[in-house]
Amino acid sequence: MEIRVPKVTCRSAYAGWVVALLLMSSCALTQERTLETQAGTIQVENLTGKLDHPWGMALLPDGRMLVTERSGQLRILARDNSLSGPLKGTPEVFDKGQGGLLDVALHPDFATNRLVYLSFSEPGENKTAATALGRGRLEEGELRDFTVIFRQTPKVEGPNHFGSRIVFTPGGQLFLTLGERFKFEPAQDLSNTLGTIVRLNLDGSVPQDNPFAGKPGAENKIWSYGHRNIQSAAIDPASGKLWVAEMGPKGGDELNQPVAGSNYGWPLVSWGKHYNGKDIADPPTQPKLVDAVLHWTPVISPSGMLFYTGAMFPQWQGTALIGGLSSKGLVRVSIQGEQAREVERISLNARIRDVEQAPDGSVYVLTDQNNGNVWRLSRKQ
Repeated sequence: MEIRVPKVTCRSAYAGWVVALLLMSSCALTQERTLETQAGTIQVENLTGKLDHPWGMALLPDGRMLVTERSGQLRILARDNSLSGPLKGTPEVFDKGQGGLLDVALHPDFATNRLVYLSFSEPGENKTAATALGRGRLEEGELRDFTVIFRQTPKVEGPNHFGSRIVFTPGGQLFLTLGERFKFEPAQDLSNTLGTIVRLNLDGSVPQDNPFAGKPGAENKIWSYGHRNIQSAAIDPASGKLWVAEMGPKGGDELNQPVAGSNYGWPLVSWGKHYNGKDIADPPTQPKLVDAVLHWTPVISPSGMLFYTGAMFPQWQGTALIGGLSSKGLVRVSIQGEQAREVERISLNARIRDVEQAPDGSVYVLTDQNNGNVWRLSRKQ
């Protein structure tokens, strides 16, 4: 008996594969998994993918989210998890290496003035660049009247160590963390802002009580110096003080509570070594320099930070959640006064670039990759 086999054309086979791939992509976007933590079982939900190395995020009052992509785009993630096209009005960026569009933050009075702050690597002449900070008014689909209010000086060559996190203070100023652009020695030179934390008024002007204001030969915007590359920063609501986690070289990532006018030692001292294996003096050898409150070797490569205050995970309340790039997860740190200790690692098997808390106490993280994601961490129901 002859068996007739249905004819399958290349076109119909191709269409079938396309449908299958689309279904697989849809499943991947909505895929959920669970993790066991000290707060119990948590659910990890993928809200969106296909972001180009997402770097910073800020939650809007209406429940939407602003997300930066390092290559220069600012997008809005809607409540239904749809992703907007790039918003108009963002600045030109130096999109090389670690440079690009970096952090995003809302003005404390955003509900009335609609001001959004962006930090970014600003291109200069002869292939130079430096970190800059600007702000513009968010209107539907664009950022209007964007104006740069701070520029790191000097602009130098190279694709590394731009910082940078934006943190608003309870007193009405802001901190901006800055890398030393992989140039080492300038972090000890107060005449420039490489390797520093700067403190600004919200319009970019200089607070009169800054530690170096009015001092000859020193940049009056500097709050602290001797830093290497800070991509984690947050205010502890219990004390109102700034805490930062900064990247060491080969070993020696640090957690610090930056004090006005203080020198944190880079590159004179470090708990790590140079990438070529050459030793660096340990911090206790120079007691005039401020030692880290906590340090990590092997490194965690900290990026993004918050102090958890939500009700969803009571066990996390009062502790800091620090994103880890090389540690591929969240590092939870207990801070009591000026003391700190690591209490938990939450493995997510991805480079975590930023971390934010939602009003309901869930936690959002960004994954640092070509097809980067926004993940939501919530209690398993």
